[in-house]
Amino acid sequence: MDNNSIVPVENIDIYKIIYTIRDKQVMVDSHLAALYKVETRVFNQAVKRNIERFPEHFRFQLTDEEYRNLKSQTVISSSDSQHGGRRYNPYVFTEQGIAMLSAVLRSDVAIEVSIKIMDAFVEMRKFLSSNKQLFARLDKVELKQIETDKKLEEVFNYLAVQEEVKQKIFFNGQIYDAFSFLVDLIKKANTRITLIDNYVDINTLNILCKKNSHVVVKIFGSGKGSLSKQDLKRFNSQYPTLILKKNDDFHDRFIIIDDKELYHIGASLKDAGKKSFGITKMEDKNLIKSLLDRLQMREDKLNS
Repeated sequence: MDNNSIVPVENIDIYKIIYTIRDKQVMVDSHLAALYKVETRVFNQAVKRNIERFPEHFRFQLTDEEYRNLKSQTVISSSDSQHGGRRYNPYVFTEQGIAMLSAVLRSDVAIEVSIKIMDAFVEMRKFLSSNKQLFARLDKVELKQIETDKKLEEVFNYLAVQEEVKQKIFFNGQIYDAFSFLVDLIKKANTRITLIDNYVDINTLNILCKKNSHVVVKIFGSGKGSLSKQDLKRFNSQYPTLILKKNDDFHDRFIIIDDKELYHIGASLKDAGKKSFGITKMEDKNLIKSLLDRLQMREDKLNS
């Protein structure tokens, strides 16, 4: 892809530009730049200005051999390697690095694209997890062919329906596994979602925007996150309704779905997968009532 070309995101099949390099699923800087609708040069400059956010396991540069192998797998413009095109080997971004991009490239387009990329990684992980027995029956040649051709999307319709998981531990780096689990949780709500979380930012909204339409979200927290009034306005313009309420009574994080299901979360939603944490469903219905009553009492006190 030419350094100066910008390809419409609707013309790009994200599944086909996720590659396996150094045993990691990655995406190339020029492909990401096209998705984010910026030039590759501008994209990489934005990353370099925030380089402390992108350690080696978030972003690394391809070797000459890796770049040759990549070009053999995909269609790359001749201008990408000839004089006047790309003069250095591409950088690629791992799952963690891609998740970090939404905090660096702050725009409506960046938020939308980050969600689409996360969805693509999540679906691929679901497929791999749900079809372990299928892969066990394939020999290495067949498995390599499926991976190389990126034909995983052809069998996504065969994903197995997962049974409800009442408790789960996610380890450091399992960003998309955690994202997938939380999105499934959010999608269960039919009327309202109550989130108790002191640290809320764009990454939190990337999860909450997957809610069903007309579901009202109330977030109670101390307001220590980086979410701005403009972020809230943009979210509500597309995914109404989100309401922020001040409440600094809580240390732990909780999600309540439709006033019926209560989950205790060991990390803020924005940090899901960045460090090891657990999620547990709390079965005692009295706990839900007492928690909601506590929130209402504090809200009434602030309004009085």
